[in-house]
Parts: sequence; C-alpha cells; structure tokens
Amino acid sequence: MDPARELGKWLVLGGLILAAIGGLFLVSGRLPFRLGRLPGDIAIEGKRGSFYFPVVTCILLSVVLTLVMWLVSLFRK
Repeated sequence: MDPARELGKWLVLGGLILAAIGGLFLVSGRLPFRLGRLPGDIAIEGKRGSFYFPVVTCILLSVVLTLVMWLVSLFRK
C-alpha cells in the first residue's frame, strides 16, 4: 500500500480520537460523574497535606484505551 495513503489513514484516525476526547471534556460538566473523582478513587487529606490516587479512573481509562487499540488493530487487518 502507498505509504502516504497509510499515513493519511493514521492522521484521520488520530484526529477522530482527539475530537472524541475533546468532546468528552466539553460535556464532562454535564455527565452524571466527574472524571478523575469517581467512587473508589483514593483521597486522603491530613493536617500537613493531601494524597490523591485515581484508582478507578485509571482502570476506566485502561479499559477505554484497550477497546480503542483493539478497534484500531481490527481495522488494520
């Protein structure tokens, strides 16, 4: 296949993914949950500081990115 054509496909796919992520950020205020502050995320606040680790958010992002990569590999065949 022509390398320029292949690069064009990847650029379009990357643009669609970035547009989807941008759209998600635009509507995130209207979602029933806030990204990054999901139930199950660890948040500890003390007198001298605070600690936050988004466990559930990391798992959710991992699942979404796994599905995206699976779809990309499916369309490459």
